[in-house]
Amino acid sequence: MEQINFNDTKIAFDWKTDKELNKAVFLFKMIGKNSMVKVGNALINTAIAIHFPIGWAVRPTIYQHFVGGETLESCNPLVEKLAKFNVKTILDYSVEGGDTEAKIDAALKETLRTIDNAATNSNIPYAVFKPTAFCYPDVLRKAGRKEHLTEEEILETEKFRTRVKTLCQKAYDLDMPIMIDAEDVAYQNFIDIVVYEMMQEFNKEKAIVYNTLQMYRKDRLDFLKDLYQKAISDNIFIGVKFVRGAYMEKERELAQKLGYPDPIHNTKLDTDDAFNAALKFSVEHIDRISIFNATHNEKSSRFLTELMSQNGLAKDDSRCFFSQLYGMSDNITFNLAKAGYNVAKYTPYGPIKHVLPYLLRRTEENTSVAGQTSRELQLFTSEKQRRKTENK
Repeated sequence: MEQINFNDTKIAFDWKTDKELNKAVFLFKMIGKNSMVKVGNALINTAIAIHFPIGWAVRPTIYQHFVGGETLESCNPLVEKLAKFNVKTILDYSVEGGDTEAKIDAALKETLRTIDNAATNSNIPYAVFKPTAFCYPDVLRKAGRKEHLTEEEILETEKFRTRVKTLCQKAYDLDMPIMIDAEDVAYQNFIDIVVYEMMQEFNKEKAIVYNTLQMYRKDRLDFLKDLYQKAISDNIFIGVKFVRGAYMEKERELAQKLGYPDPIHNTKLDTDDAFNAALKFSVEHIDRISIFNATHNEKSSRFLTELMSQNGLAKDDSRCFFSQLYGMSDNITFNLAKAGYNVAKYTPYGPIKHVLPYLLRRTEENTSVAGQTSRELQLFTSEKQRRKTENK
C-alpha cells in the first residue's frame, strides 16, 4: 500500500491563507512558552471569576484557532470549508455543565439540536456529548465509585439515565451515530454501565451508540475484549472511540490521595502499545466493532491504515473513522483525507465565556504533551518556508 506522507505541509495547510498561517505560528510560539501559558491561564481564570470581559482578547487568538464558533449556525462556513477538502466535522457543544438543573436542561436542549443539525448535513457524520454535563458531579462520582447513595442521589442517577436515553433515542430515530465522551475514572464506571445499556437498546442493527476508551488506563484493553464478548452474547454491535487520555496528572493524584492503585500505564510506550493493540483487535473483529480513531499520533494513524489494508477493508469503510481536534494535527487530517480515508475534525463550539475552560485545558495539554507544540510549530514554519520558496 502507498505510504501517507504526514510531512506534506502543502496538503496539510492548503486550506489556510498566508495570514492564517502566520497567526498559527505566532499562537503556537506563545503556547510553547510554559511560563506564559501558566500566567495567561491564571489571568483568564481571574477574569472569569470577576466577570471581566475578555472576549476581545480571546476571540482572535486561541478561540478562533481551536473553536468552530459561538453557535451551531455560525459553524456552517467552517463545515463547508472543510468539506471541500474531504474532511468532515463533528460539532461538540463544549459548555461545562452539570452543577445546576438549569445548566443541565440547557445542555440537553442544545445537544438535541446538534443531533438534529447533524442529521440534516452529510458533512457531520457523528453527534457527541460529554456525560458530566447531564448529572451533578458528586452524584456521578459516588455512583462511579459504588458508594452508598441517598434516595435523592438515586433519583439523580435515574435522571441521568433518562437524559442519556433521550439523546440516544433521538440519534437512533435519525440514524445518526452518537459518541459519549470519556470522563475520569471516578465517574467512568457508572457511565460505562449506562452506555452499555444504550448499546443493548439501540445497537441491534449497527453501531449507533459509541463509548470512549481512554487507552492510558491499564484496564481498557481488557475492557474492550470483555465488551466484545458481551456484544456477541447479546447479539449487538459496538462503537468505540479510542483516545489516549486527558486526565493523567489528576488521576494519579487522586489515586495517591485515596490509596488505590494508579490506573494509568507506567510509561507512554505502554499506552501506545495498548492503543495500537485495541485498534488491531477492533479491525480483526470489524464485523462487530466500529472504530473511531481519535488521535494526534502519526504512528497510530498510519497503523490503522495498514490494518485496514491487511484485512481487505476499503479506505472509506464506514466502520472506520479517523479524527483530530480542530486546530491541531492538520498534517494527519488532511493527508488522510486526500488519500481517501474517512476523517473528521472534532470541533468544539459555544459562547466564549463558556468555552474558556476547554480552551485553557487545550493550551495546558499542548504544553504538557511532549513534542506536541514544537511539532505543530515546525509544520507551520515548514509550510511558510515552502510557500516563500515557491513564490520566488
